[in-house]
Parts: sequence; C-alpha cells; structure tokens
Amino acid sequence: MQYKTLGFVALILCGNIHAQDSLPTLKDGKAPQTLDELWGGYDPRKEPLETEILKEWEEEGVVCRLIRYQVGVFKGAPSKVAAFYAFPKGGVKVPAVLQMHGGGQSAGLDGVLADAKNGYAGISLNWGGNKLNFGRSKMTYDGPQTDWGKLDATHPPQRNKANHFAGALTPDEFTLDAVESPRNSNWFLVLMAARRAITFLEQQPEVDPAKIGVTGHSMGGKLTTDLAGIDKRVKAAVPSCGGAGNILESQASDLPGCVTSKSSDFEMACVADNAYIPRIACPILWLSPVNDFHGTINNMAWNWRNVPEPLARFSMAPHLNHVHTPAFSITRNLWFEQYLKGSFKMPATPKLEMDLKTASGIPLMTVMPADGAAAKQVDVYYSIGLNNKTRFWRSAKVVRKEAVWEAACPVMSLDEPFFVYANVTYDTPEKYRNLAQSLGNANSDVYTLSSRMLTATPVLLKAAGVKATDRPERMIDDGSRGWQDWYQSNWGHPPLWRASTRKLTDPKWRGPDGSKLLFEIRCEADNALVVTFNCNGWGAIQPGKPTVDYVAVKELKGSPEWQTVAITASELVALDLKVKEPLANWQTVTEFSICPSGETVKDGQKIKAGGKAWQGPREIRNLRWEDGQYVSRRPIDSKLSDEEYQKQFNASINKSLEQEKLDRMQK
Repeated sequence: MQYKTLGFVALILCGNIHAQDSLPTLKDGKAPQTLDELWGGYDPRKEPLETEILKEWEEEGVVCRLIRYQVGVFKGAPSKVAAFYAFPKGGVKVPAVLQMHGGGQSAGLDGVLADAKNGYAGISLNWGGNKLNFGRSKMTYDGPQTDWGKLDATHPPQRNKANHFAGALTPDEFTLDAVESPRNSNWFLVLMAARRAITFLEQQPEVDPAKIGVTGHSMGGKLTTDLAGIDKRVKAAVPSCGGAGNILESQASDLPGCVTSKSSDFEMACVADNAYIPRIACPILWLSPVNDFHGTINNMAWNWRNVPEPLARFSMAPHLNHVHTPAFSITRNLWFEQYLKGSFKMPATPKLEMDLKTASGIPLMTVMPADGAAAKQVDVYYSIGLNNKTRFWRSAKVVRKEAVWEAACPVMSLDEPFFVYANVTYDTPEKYRNLAQSLGNANSDVYTLSSRMLTATPVLLKAAGVKATDRPERMIDDGSRGWQDWYQSNWGHPPLWRASTRKLTDPKWRGPDGSKLLFEIRCEADNALVVTFNCNGWGAIQPGKPTVDYVAVKELKGSPEWQTVAITASELVALDLKVKEPLANWQTVTEFSICPSGETVKDGQKIKAGGKAWQGPREIRNLRWEDGQYVSRRPIDSKLSDEEYQKQFNASINKSLEQEKLDRMQK
C-alpha cells in the first residue's frame, strides 16, 4: 500500500472561494411551490468545486482519495462535503457510481474500493458529517471533514435541534430561508451536494461523463430516487430501502397497507419522492425487502405504478427488514453492468396476473417470467396483514404449466386486503460470481427479480365472489422446507445467530388462547436458547400500546437427538421493566425468534443470557400449538401516533446500524 497525506494544507484543484451566495434570495419572500420553482435556474456545473485532496494512497491496484468539495455558498459561508473517491489505477473513461449513505451512517471506503476493483470509479459522500468509515483498511484520518457552514444537513443533527429531514420546515438559524420553505429541507441540501458530486465525477479525467450511476441505502435510497428524477446526467439508479414516496391520510381508505402522512401541499410538490418519481427517465432498480420499515412496499407499489416498464425492475426479498440476501443485493452489480458497461442483459420484470373470479372461489395467480426457459425458480408470496412491517408473507404452492407458473392463494377472511407478488430466480453468469464486494455483502450464484405487488381490497374480493376457504392450523412449520418462512441474522456468528419469523401473526397460525408452543431442535453441546416474542410491533395489534419483547431462556442438553422445547405464555417475562405482567395470550405476537444469546430479567434487572457458541446443525422441526381454544377476533387497522411512529422508526434505524456492526464482525 502506498499513500501520501496532504493533511490540512489541502491541494486546491480549481478556483477560489466565492463570497456570493449560490442561490438567489426568495422573490417577495415567497417560497417555491413546485419542483420547477425549487430547482429552476440551478446549474450544478456553474460554480467551481474548490476540490481539496485531503489524503491519497494506492491500495490493491486502486487509487484512493479522501476529498472535499464545495456544495455552494449559503448565507455568506461555504458548505463543504467530504467524500471517498477511488478508481482503477490507469483507468481510462471508466463508468462511475455515486454512493449515498443512510441515516446515522457515513461515507464508506469499502464500497468505492469494491466498485473500483470491478472497473468503476466510485465516490461515497459523507453528507451526514459522521466519522468516516475506513472499513477493512488500516487508514486513519483526523483532518478537515464535512462542514455545512451556516447550515446543518448532518444526520442526526449535531448542531440544530430541529430535524429538517423529518420535521417542519419552519425557519431557524440553520435554515436557508427566513420563511417556511422547501429550501429549508435537508433533503434539498443533500440533493444539491449529490448533484455537485456528479459534476465532480464529470470533471475527472479517468471517468466517462456519459456513464454515471447512483445508489444509496435507506435515506440514501430516497436521495437516489430523487436524484434520478431531477438530474438527467444519471444513467442508472439503484435505490435501496428508500424512495417509496408518501401517501396522504386522505388516501388511506383506498390504499390499505400504506404508511400515511399529513404532508402539506408544498411538501408533496417539492420534498416528497412523489414530486421526483414521475420525472425518472433513467433505468431504475427498486432494491428493498418487503417488510422494510423505510422503503414501504405498499407506498412504492402505488407511487411507482406509472414508472415505465422498460425502465423499472424490482428485487424484493421476503421477510427481511432493511437488509438484503446475496441473491437480491447482487442485482445492484448486474444493473450497473448492464446500463453503465453494456456487458449484461437482465430479463424484463416478471408479469403477475391475479384471477379472483375462479370456480373454486380461491384467488389464482399466474406468473409469466420474461425468460421462462432460463427461470431457475418461481415463488409466489401473499399476505393479508394490514401492517406492512409486521405482516407475514405466505409462500404459495407454485405449479408450472408450460411457460407459466400458477399458484392458488386461499384466504381465511374477506374483511382483510390481499397483497401478492412473485419472485423469479435466475442463474448468475459465471463472470459475475466473483465480484469485489463491500464489507457485509456477498456474491451469489443466482439473482432474483420481482414482479410488481398487486392488491385486492375487501370490496374487490367480495365483488369477485372470492370465498374464505382457509382454516387455522396448529402445525406452524414441520421443518421440511428449512428456513423458508424465516429470516436469518448473524448466521456466520455461532453465539449470535438468530432465526426469526412473523408466521405467528398470521391468523392461520396464530396461537389459540391457553395453548403452549412446542418445537424440536438438535444441539450437540450443552447450551441455552433464548426465545423472544416481539408483541405489538409497530402498534399492529393494539393501537396506542407499546411494543414489548417477551422472553424465556431454555436450557438444552448436548445430544445428537431431537429434543422438545415447550413454552407457555405465562412463563415469559417482559424486557420492558415497566411491564410486570406476563403475556396474557398469543394474540399480540408479531415476531418469534430463537438465538443462543440474548437478554432476560432477574431480580428486576436485565441480564445477559446464553452466549455460548452453537455446535451442530441449526434446524428445528414441528413448530406447533398444543391445547388451548381458538377465539374469533376481527382484524385491526392500527395507526401509531406521530410521536410513537417516530420513536419506533428511530429504534429501527439504531437496530439496523447495530446489525451492520455485527455483519462486519463476521467478515
């Protein structure tokens, strides 16, 4: 590894600092009311970037730089953003990818290094101002960083107590305008930084300015979607877990399952993704799991309905929240290979047709992959859960009939909406199975594309003559399909692996009152198993009441034989120390998890439980209910208060950041 540190005496590549503000003052104090008014007249190429190279080194055939460039001058002071920039040594006219991190995250060296090894130039913006993430590199840096000057678009806010990403756009000392304005939104400021980053890429001699792509995760996913809509220099985009758009409360009755908001008219016209999505003209891949708390699938399905089919693809993993499995994350690489390099061709979006008027009264789905002969596997997932974050996606039995695949999807009730989508899996071409990947990501021998999600409201189900033919089942999972109805976390970490499922929240498998839950497991050495029941997640079952985790610790004897674990609701203890009562019944369970490590409560205090490395296979069978009686309950379409929703939203961000740390530990 070779490197040189330029430190605080930065190398200025162009121009001098301009005192004149980059944006004009508001005319007659009137804030922009449309996207054209917001961005009209703005030229991201006009002002010098004042680029500083803060550090430069070479690593594994890649030239790496830590740079800082000027977004603009606002209120008389410059705003500057730091970024990692990397490109293949000796590269000529290579395509480039702009990366944007999510909430609470920072620019990552690993990501641009991986892109550079794969033949791209890469830039990762540190718009949030947090400590730079050098990943697996041994590099360190303590010099100048992102500095928004007299504004504050950091995340979380480090100077401004007001959150102008999620809060009101009323003026304060850190906002651009002295009146309520979309220019006071931090989304606007970071988008401006992203547009200036594209200008930076255009000016680099090793970059082909006609082949620039953009990607980002979570908040970066929203930024990616919006950037694709407002800047025509973007030639391909992959938003991850963000960019679904807003749904107003007034639309809720017509669009079940969506997350609704009280957005003002000018927020919808200037800040929400809704304003940008109709302007998208580049190929765009929606990469988000179907239970994501930020990239809400129902909102996306409605707001993206008019994105032209030739431009859009979808890759949506079942059961997951804010992470991807390799078969889905690899589509990001393949998308850029196709549209920035021209070396790959992805099949078109699978077609999904829903037939509600069947002779049996059971909804019938037909999947038509664009390249049926190449399809390795076809899956159909459907759900009747109102809350998109806690719903369980049933895996329907799929039958191939020549060039199409069919799946019957029986329902238990006609009083709940019906959601369905399909996944089609293909073999990854050999040349893309050993790509460089950033920390926490992996290659895959297969990749998966998704259909658009379809919805049928209760009114539509009844009008079509659908019948409620499905019945409750006590056998939840016999184990014959492995972990298909579960999602896995920390699988490479023997003491911390976790398997989780939302299957118990589905009325078909919801626990009878007074029943006990049993399953069988094999454990080759003495260990503990922490079983966790997440109850009322996101207020899905009991509006206005908190989410509570109930746990029990089960001691296991080392043996090659199957052993039975039995759990009653009365033995569970709440991890919320304010909750003293045991779980009354199983009706509020929204997620069930097993793990060799966790927490429990003893003598009124939380303590660590388990923690030993697991030995032997990780498999269970015959997860089932015994005893008890079924009680009929009508579904609840719950909605959290704004305060409680934000609390759970922030908790999900923190959980995601913690999971990223664990992912890095496993590499």
